Amino acid sequence: MSMFQWKTQSPDVLLQGGTIGPDERLPWPHTAAMGVQHVIAMFGATVLAPILMGFDPNIAILMSGVGTLIFFVITGGKVPSYLGSSFAFIGVVIAATAYAGKGPNANMGVALGGIIACGALYTLIGLVVQAVGTGWIERMMPPVVTGAVVAVIGLNLAGIPIKNMAAGDFDAWMQLITFVSVGLVAVYSRGMVQRLLILVGLILASIIYAVLTNGLGLGKPLDLSGVANAAWFGLPTFAAPVFDGRAMLLIAPVAIILVAENLGHIKAVTAMTGKNLDAYMGRAFIGDGVATMVSGASGGTGVTTYAENIGVMAATRIYSTAIFLVAALMAVLLGFSPKFGALIQAIPLPVMGGVSIVVFGLIAVAGAKIWVDNKVDFSDNKNLLVAAITLVLGTGDFTLKFGPFALGGIGTATFGAILLYALLSRGESSR
Repeated sequence: MSMFQWKTQSPDVLLQGGTIGPDERLPWPHTAAMGVQHVIAMFGATVLAPILMGFDPNIAILMSGVGTLIFFVITGGKVPSYLGSSFAFIGVVIAATAYAGKGPNANMGVALGGIIACGALYTLIGLVVQAVGTGWIERMMPPVVTGAVVAVIGLNLAGIPIKNMAAGDFDAWMQLITFVSVGLVAVYSRGMVQRLLILVGLILASIIYAVLTNGLGLGKPLDLSGVANAAWFGLPTFAAPVFDGRAMLLIAPVAIILVAENLGHIKAVTAMTGKNLDAYMGRAFIGDGVATMVSGASGGTGVTTYAENIGVMAATRIYSTAIFLVAALMAVLLGFSPKFGALIQAIPLPVMGGVSIVVFGLIAVAGAKIWVDNKVDFSDNKNLLVAAITLVLGTGDFTLKFGPFALGGIGTATFGAILLYALLSRGESSR
C-alpha cells in the first residue's frame, strides 16, 4: 500500500467492536465524525497552554492543525497522532519572559526564539534516531526517568493556578467549584460526556460563575461583548520570534521531554494496535520538531503528540491516520475564526485556574502511571533515589546558574534524572 492510501472498512466493523488499523479508514462521513471527536479531545489542553503562557489561543489551534499535517506528511501517514500545545514549555517560557500570568505576553518573541531552538534540537535528535535507531534513547531514559520527568512537569506548574489565577477569596472558591465540577463529570457521567470531562466541567463552572457574578454580584462579571463583536472569519495575530541566547538555552532542553513523551506515545500505540511503529520513531521526532519550529516562527506554542487523543483511540479502537488528517484540517479552519478566539479569552480566569489544577495534576499522575505500568522496582535504591531527587528538584524549582544563564526546575530535573541514572548505573555495574 502506497503512502497516504487507506483500505476502507465497513461501518459494520464498529458495530461488531472491531479494530480499525492505522492504514485503514471508515467511510468519509464516519471518518469526519471521528475527526470532530479528536478535535474536541485536544481542544481543552491546546487552548489552555497558550493562555497560561500569554500566547494567542487561535494561533495555537491553527498551528496544532498545521503541525499535525506536517507530522502526517513526514511520517508518511503511518503514525496515528495529533499534535497539540505542549505543557512542557510553560515553566521555561514563564521563566524566560517573566510573564505575570494574565493577558498577552509582552516578551513573547523571546520565547518564540527559544521554541524554534527547541524544535531544531528535537529535529536533530530525530535525524540521529533515524540513522542509528532508538536503543540509545531507551537506555538513557528508562521508565524510572521518563516517569519522574513527566510527573515533574505537572508538579512544577502547580503553583501557577494557585498563586497567580485567584485574585481573592471568591476566585479561590470558584477554582474549587471548577475542579469539583470536573470531578463530578468524570465520575458520574457516561459515554461521550465523560470523555469530554474537561470541556464539560469548564462549561458547567462558567455557567455557575455567571450566575454568581452577573446574577448575584459576587465577583467580576462574565463579559461576552468581545465574542459578540468578533468576526466569524479573519487572520489570527501572528508574532515574530526574537533570538535571545539566554532564552534559547533555557527553552531548548525541553526537547528531551518531548522525546520522552513521543517515545512513550508511540510505544503505547504499538501496544494497542499490535503493529510495531519503531521504524517510524525517527520520522515522528523529526515531524514533531519541524512542527514546533513552524509553530514558533508563527507565534504559536511548541507542540507534542497528545495523550488525550491516544486515549480516544484506546476507547474507540480506531487508529486510522485518516482521522487525524480530517481533525487537522478542522483545527486550521478554527484557527481563522476570531469569534472562536474571543470565546476562549472570555473564559473567567479562576475557572481556567480550576481546570489547570486538574490538568497539571493529571500530568503528574501520568508520570506515576509510567512507573506502575512498567513495574518500576522502588526497592532498588538506584530507582528510588533517581525518582525522589528528580521530583524535589522539579517541584521546588531548583535552579542552577552558569553566569547569565539559569537552568530552572524542569531543566535541572530532566538533565538531573538522566545524569543521575547514568552515574548510579555505572557504579552498579562496577560492583
